[in-house]
Amino acid sequence: MQQRPVRVPDLKERKRRGEKIAMLTAYDAMTARLLDRTGVDALLVGDSLGMVVLGYDTTVSVTMADMIHHTRAVVRGTKRALVVADMPFLSYQVSTAEAVRNAGRLLQEGGAAAVKLEGGRPMLDVVKRLVDVGIPVMGHLGLLPQSVHQMGGFVRQATTPEQADALIADAHALEDAGAFAIVLESIPSEVARAATAHVTIPTIGIGAGPDCDGQILVSHDMLGLFDGFVPPFVRTYANLADTIVTAGQEYVADVRAGRYPAPPQPARQATSDVR
Repeated sequence: MQQRPVRVPDLKERKRRGEKIAMLTAYDAMTARLLDRTGVDALLVGDSLGMVVLGYDTTVSVTMADMIHHTRAVVRGTKRALVVADMPFLSYQVSTAEAVRNAGRLLQEGGAAAVKLEGGRPMLDVVKRLVDVGIPVMGHLGLLPQSVHQMGGFVRQATTPEQADALIADAHALEDAGAFAIVLESIPSEVARAATAHVTIPTIGIGAGPDCDGQILVSHDMLGLFDGFVPPFVRTYANLADTIVTAGQEYVADVRAGRYPAPPQPARQATSDVR
């Protein structure tokens, strides 16, 4: 029997009950359909698609058109998991009105149930306004991939007491603004533990240790499908890159040797069974 779809309030209820939340990224309908069957709680249509699908070096080049296109695909493949869509760079930083318009497009045109945006206290007016108009918002603190140039690369964040205090204050502020959950990326586990204990909304960790209320991984990393740099905190559950290369090599060899498609077999001579 098909389980009922996961809704935004369900995640907070899982934190209250002490149940861990499992999230993965998805960028296309087929992958979403397969991951949805695993029982995963939520699928993030991440702007990480810029790196693992579109071949960019960072997420900065991802556009609203990209996000809507891929969100539509994921929604078409999903029946149960909560679908959250990333707001891409400059889709919410220019003005609150533009943020509302773009977030609305991800729900209305893309079919997402919620949006995710990066940043703490500087983003509070945007978060409040989105929530006020009925758009669920997931926050994102720690390493902010859209700010990779400002941060000097994909480097660990909140490593000093001052930075840790600022991150926890940002988490409080996002909760007060109405965010329903917060991704904590690439921060020390003790900072993630403190932030998780100080807010009533779920924290979803990625490279933030085991004490968050849930975890998220880029599906391509989890499946061993991305052949670029994989962060050291990633646990690879399959090695699909090698499987695909091996299968492709066997196909090429069979085509060149005439083994595929197999030549038609001569028709067998009918024999009489009359004795």
